[in-house]
Amino acid sequence: MIEGWRWYGGYDRISLSEIAQTGAVSIVTAQHEIPYGQIWPRETIENTRTRLHAAGFDWTVVESLPVHEAIKRGEGDLSELFANYRQSMANLAAEGIKVICYNFMPLLDWTRTDLAAPVARGGTCLRFSAARMAAFEIYMVKRPKAEDDYCEQVLVEAKRWFNAAKQPDLDRLTQAIMAGLPGAYDRYDPNGLREALVPYQGLDRTALRQNHKRFLEEVIPAAEELGLKLAVHPDDPPRDLLGLPRIVSDADDIDWILSAVDSPSNGLTLCSGSLGANPKNDVPAIAERFAGNIHFAHLRNVAKDPDGSFEEAAHLGGDTDMPALLGVLLGEEARRRHEGRKDAEIVFRPDHGHELMSDADRGAHPGYPLIGRMRGLAELRGVIAGLTARRAVQA
Repeated sequence: MIEGWRWYGGYDRISLSEIAQTGAVSIVTAQHEIPYGQIWPRETIENTRTRLHAAGFDWTVVESLPVHEAIKRGEGDLSELFANYRQSMANLAAEGIKVICYNFMPLLDWTRTDLAAPVARGGTCLRFSAARMAAFEIYMVKRPKAEDDYCEQVLVEAKRWFNAAKQPDLDRLTQAIMAGLPGAYDRYDPNGLREALVPYQGLDRTALRQNHKRFLEEVIPAAEELGLKLAVHPDDPPRDLLGLPRIVSDADDIDWILSAVDSPSNGLTLCSGSLGANPKNDVPAIAERFAGNIHFAHLRNVAKDPDGSFEEAAHLGGDTDMPALLGVLLGEEARRRHEGRKDAEIVFRPDHGHELMSDADRGAHPGYPLIGRMRGLAELRGVIAGLTARRAVQA
């Protein structure tokens, strides 16, 4: 497996020289400064590639080439947006990119309610509280019928929290929920978010699925011609939010997407944390089922609560059996090598880490600290080395 590291370019507080010291060899990045829907110029991509290569890194995975919200909503004449997406793909392929990670989550990207929840032995983590999300939707955004999406226990806790909250608490909650939006993407206050939801009225699960299928039909043939793999990222969290449907949350969803356009270029970003936050998901089993379509991997762990809340756990802690999952990925790589494939190895990156020690003073992008991710990478590297050695003995 190829050790990767997500880097936010000019928005990142962590330097390439520091990343090099973690042992990672492949950078996963994007052109975060370019607005959604516009073409990524080849010259801009080339400049990024040249900078990364000069620093000693490969760059074969883009995360993400965003899908414009109009495509997700399926509104208006989308021909220019699809053409721009295909041209960006062509420009990326010309500069050596092999995999494009993308998501189809409407309006919001990954969502948390706490950016600095305390960890037992020190440090902080990202956390999703079902009660605080309910408080945000019901009392701050004032979304109609939001109560219907939460159980009674969560509703009681949401009301209690909101009644006790002060303005700084409300501001921190809004900031946390907006933090998952990357780069120069618009942020909203509760009133602005209420207005931003208006164009999505009537967008149900069936409609969003059909819009996703249309997107795949428009771009996958181009990906095949260019030698690119597209890898959809699961929903984070894997549940409907703000009345908006999520359609990449479990094995059935993944099966539907991969079957919508049957192609080796239509694949999956295996995110163990996003899938792991859904209580019904067996992440190693999902990886086994769709192993041939996994083009990229995010490795992290979560610890779930019965009410739907969860928090980022240590990479080898939490609810997902990480050694079992890594065993599946290593087995898939072995299968690909046996077939003689040159792209047998899967790029992975240590996803969301705890903020540890001096991480808190750096101000890195939430969930992407230096020391916490370096700890995760070291732990994953150790498990991979052990599993690889065992496979060699058994061979």
